[in-house]
Amino acid sequence: MTRISVVTGASGGIGRAVARRLAARGDTVALLARGEEGLEGAAEDVRRAGGTALPIEVDVADYQAVDAAAERVEKELGPIGLWVNNAFSSVFAPFVEIEMPEFVRTTEVSYLGYVYGTRAALSRMRTRDQGVIVQVGSALAYRGIPLQSAYCGAKHAIQGFTESLRVELLHEKSNVHVTMVQMPAVNTPQFGWVLSRLPRKAQPVAPIYQPEIAARAVEYAADHPKRREYWVGGSTALTLAANAIAPGILDRYLARTGFKGQQTDERRSPDQPANLWQPADENTDAGAHGDFDDQATPRSVQLWASQHHGVLAAAGAGLVAAGAAWAFGRR
Repeated sequence: MTRISVVTGASGGIGRAVARRLAARGDTVALLARGEEGLEGAAEDVRRAGGTALPIEVDVADYQAVDAAAERVEKELGPIGLWVNNAFSSVFAPFVEIEMPEFVRTTEVSYLGYVYGTRAALSRMRTRDQGVIVQVGSALAYRGIPLQSAYCGAKHAIQGFTESLRVELLHEKSNVHVTMVQMPAVNTPQFGWVLSRLPRKAQPVAPIYQPEIAARAVEYAADHPKRREYWVGGSTALTLAANAIAPGILDRYLARTGFKGQQTDERRSPDQPANLWQPADENTDAGAHGDFDDQATPRSVQLWASQHHGVLAAAGAGLVAAGAAWAFGRR
């Protein structure tokens, strides 16, 4: 049967790449975002990949609108089998330079948008006792960095919320599953349209991955949702390990490198769009990729490894056995 999938923030970046990936495998995809032109571009991508698209203009910070969108999906397409929470917005600035309405708005979109999407999906999935919810997270769900306090706070909140919900579903012995995919720096349009008060253009912290890597990870998580979370990219694994072992040292390292490392050498244009309050892709289609194709990699050995624990464990056991046999034979 064709799976009915919903992707929030589907008009650009990771959401756009996820929608393409799901469509290519045969899913019918409902696309939730605010920008009309970006949504239409995403819908065309889905159709070109051979899927059926339902674009819906919605602000995920409005629960009633999100719930109404879910209701429309089920009426027009059928029961939702997969819901991917991905929509976000943010502010690039030191915390003291962020206006409180901006911080609140970031939290409403980037955290409560996930809560609202999860609730809309869960209220329908639980009655059928089946379905999958994938939360697109970040290494910043564990490790805060400078200039992104609102975004880091939202990702940390999503992490705690998802853990709580997962335990409740386990207690119910529910066949609805929720998992989280922690992303590295990804080459998406966000760096050109997130509200910024930085003197120079914002950039992802290297190493940078292409959004198709993220989309593959989301697809895999949707197909294997019993695992609590997935880490994407070697940088994510190293960051989380370093933060667990020596968070104080990481604090000082980021204090030295985190400001310069998130900015290019090019001055930021005062006319740069900001999608915090209004969509930046209302009249233009930004697609999935940002401005860093020349620096971004389309591969991740760590992602493959994280998806093949069994193979690696078997190979490791085989090497141990072979080594033991070799050592025994030398006696």
